Amino acid sequence: MGLKIGITGGIGVGKSVVTRIFKVLGIPTYDADKEAKGIMTKSDAVRKALTETFGPEVYFESGELNRKWLSNRVFANAEELKKLNAIVHPAVIKDGQDWSDAQTAAYSIKEAALLFESGSYASLDINILVSSPKDLRITRVMERDGVSREEVLSRMDKQMAEEEKEKLADYIVYNDDLHSLVEQVIALHERFLQIQNN
Repeated sequence: MGLKIGITGGIGVGKSVVTRIFKVLGIPTYDADKEAKGIMTKSDAVRKALTETFGPEVYFESGELNRKWLSNRVFANAEELKKLNAIVHPAVIKDGQDWSDAQTAAYSIKEAALLFESGSYASLDINILVSSPKDLRITRVMERDGVSREEVLSRMDKQMAEEEKEKLADYIVYNDDLHSLVEQVIALHERFLQIQNN
């Protein structure tokens, strides 16, 4: 079985860009945030728990998740967010583990925004933190999501502090327009192959 490697980082750091470089190198990748959206729609157990916890409004009549309604409800209320995470995180962690166990490559990558917060980092062999300067992150998210600086700062305030993440990470990739992302990823790629071959 290959190495299980996690990629995480705060909003706007460029986790997905780093993951895509690994994918180009032929490494299997799992996007936990994207998979979570699918699980919230497809898993009967998760649908039942969400409906019982948040009411029938959580899904449209078509069966699709009413994301905007749910987001507005949970991001304004820490208790509600905790309830949502308690339903979704275990299902996504199990799905990610099943996916990892099925991989046959030298290593596989699991990208997750809440890798450290959810505790799922503990089941991985190596964890990578993508890091960027705060101002650069704010600009990226404002441009990407069409939101105000205040909204971005509000989202950042709800995330685990960068210093805490650095303590839990095995490697840090700097996405700061000063260091080459490709060179950093290739160096890690070679390192992981070396670890797996020894």
